[in-house]
Amino acid sequence: MRGLAAVFAVGTAAAVGLSRSQYEREHFVVEETVICSPKIKKPRTLVFLSDLHDKEFGRNNERLLHAIAHVRPDGILIGGDTMIVKPGRADLRVTERLLDGLRDMRNSMAGRNSKEPLRIYYANGNHEQRMQQDCGNYGSMYEEFRELLKNRGICYLADSTADWDEDISISGLDIDKKYYRNLRPSWMREEYLANHLGKPDPTRFQILLAHSPLFFKTYAAWGADLSLAGHFHGGTIRIPLLGGVMTPQFQFFLPCCAGKFEQSEKHMLVSRGLGTHSVNIRFCNKPQVAVITLKPGGTD
Repeated sequence: MRGLAAVFAVGTAAAVGLSRSQYEREHFVVEETVICSPKIKKPRTLVFLSDLHDKEFGRNNERLLHAIAHVRPDGILIGGDTMIVKPGRADLRVTERLLDGLRDMRNSMAGRNSKEPLRIYYANGNHEQRMQQDCGNYGSMYEEFRELLKNRGICYLADSTADWDEDISISGLDIDKKYYRNLRPSWMREEYLANHLGKPDPTRFQILLAHSPLFFKTYAAWGADLSLAGHFHGGTIRIPLLGGVMTPQFQFFLPCCAGKFEQSEKHMLVSRGLGTHSVNIRFCNKPQVAVITLKPGGTD
C-alpha cells in the first residue's frame, strides 16, 4: 500500500507540475527595467523580445501585440530566434504574422515620447544563423526571411550598427557556432566584436543585441553600455535563490540565465524569452516581454 501511495503521490505531483508548466507557457508577463546614463539625451521606452520559437499568444499573436501596443514604445528590439529552425520543422509563417502585426502597429502609432514612427530592429539568434549557414536543409529560407524584414521596413542588424538620433547606437552581433556549443563553448574575446562590428563611438549610448549572455564581460569591454541577450529561456525551471536550472546548451545553474547584470557601469539584460523548443517546459519561469526605460542622468 505504501508503494502504491508513493506512486500516486509522484503521479499527482507530475500532473500538477505539467499543468502549471502549460499555464505558464500561455501567460507571459510584462516587466520593466530602468537604465540611466549621461549619454542619453532624452527618455525612450523600448520593448525587447527574444526566443519566440514559433509561439503564438492568441490568434496571430494578438495578445502579445496588444501588450506591446499598450506600452507605446519608441522602439522594438528583437533579439533573434523567432522561429524554430530544425530539419523538417523550419517555418516562417509565425514570424511573418508577427512582423505583419508589428508593421501595422508602427503604421498606426507614434512612439511614446514623440511623433516619430515606431522603430523596429531585428538581430540574429542561433536559429537565424543556422538557417543562413545550412542551405542544404533550409534552401532559400534565409533569403525569404531577409525579404520579410525588408518589405516591412524593419532594420536588420546582422553584424551591423544603426544610429538613433545623435545619442544612441544599436548593433546586432552574429555569434559563430563555436560559441553556442554544448557544455564547453569557446570563449569570446573583445577582438571578435571589433572584427565584426568595429569600435563603438564612446560618446553614444551603445546597445548591443548579442543572443548569448555568456560573454557579458567581453561585450562590456568592447564598449556596450547595454547588452541584450536571451537564448537560455530563463533556465527552463527557476528555483528561488538558485535561479535557472538548465540552459539549451545543457549547462546547469548558470547565474546569467535571466535578469539584469551590471559591471563597471555597463548593463546586461537577459530575457527569459517567450517560447520553448526542444524542452517544452517552463516552471516558475513565465515568458517575458521586457520593457526598457532609458533615462538621461547618472547610473541607476
